[in-house]
Amino acid sequence: MVTFLPSRPGRLADVPSFDRAIGGAESNVACVLAAAGHTARWVGRVGADGFGDHLVERIAAYGVDVTSVPRDPARPTGVYFRTAGDRGTGAHEVAYYRAGSAASAMSAANVDLAAVRAGRVLHLSGITAALSDDCRALLDELTEPRPGRPLLSFDVNHRPGLWRTAGGPLVLLDLARRADVVFVGEDEAAEAWGVTGGPEAVREALPEPGVLVVKQGARGATAFEGRRPPAFQPALHVAVVAATGAGDAFAAGFLSGTLRGLPLKSRLRHGHLFAAAALTASGDLTAPPARDHADRLTALDDSAWGRLRLGPGWTQAAAAEEEANTP
Repeated sequence: MVTFLPSRPGRLADVPSFDRAIGGAESNVACVLAAAGHTARWVGRVGADGFGDHLVERIAAYGVDVTSVPRDPARPTGVYFRTAGDRGTGAHEVAYYRAGSAASAMSAANVDLAAVRAGRVLHLSGITAALSDDCRALLDELTEPRPGRPLLSFDVNHRPGLWRTAGGPLVLLDLARRADVVFVGEDEAAEAWGVTGGPEAVREALPEPGVLVVKQGARGATAFEGRRPPAFQPALHVAVVAATGAGDAFAAGFLSGTLRGLPLKSRLRHGHLFAAAALTASGDLTAPPARDHADRLTALDDSAWGRLRLGPGWTQAAAAEEEANTP
């Protein structure tokens, strides 16, 4: 969908103008992975309109394969408007205009399932399940255990405002239990499922996924893999410009490390670094640090990692040595 970013802070009623950008959890992850040097395909559905043109062209510009994105002549491309504040604050507002959109009409009958399943990793979002009954059925189909299924990644992305019924949290829980890699915020687990007590309690509620990543906001993230002890990596000290898009960037960083066969600690650190790139830019979508830059920072010892201070422009490779030696 197309995202409209406010030109200044304040209520939606008071913002005089907006800048247009790409929006959408799955497309964000695909764009960041492509920018990080991976082969990525986005399968979606947009309207046969100018906003659909914009989305397809911009996503393709990141190096993402968009050949499996059909144009719907009867339904428009979805849009949404948001305020500048962090989603976690009471002042944050989001206005979705997705009902009846081209994306909401996705189904197992009109999506190229072979293209969806062709990659090594298939990344899905709980947002898609909330768009319509057909979208939910599509995710049920894609998460069905079957021989040859790609590694299934699922970001819970609980958005209460999108669900038309009270059953959304249970749908998300069922989808998460069928995935191989799951991303969920500690706050999301509490809001959606009433699970409190930290990452271990979330793991008790979700024992099925081979890998479970519990995001703990500014504190960091804890990952569980099989029967191994959990791994925690603290978040970086970041001069935040805008928080929107950081969750998608974190998922992309972790999946990038997964595709490269990196150990769990490194996967978590790549997630934090990719998220830091998004946090220090104004839009929902930001290119990650170059691979050698990210690898160099990921290899720092715990003390040096804790001393990193990242601000706008930090992803420029020339700044790597200065950052690594920040007192």
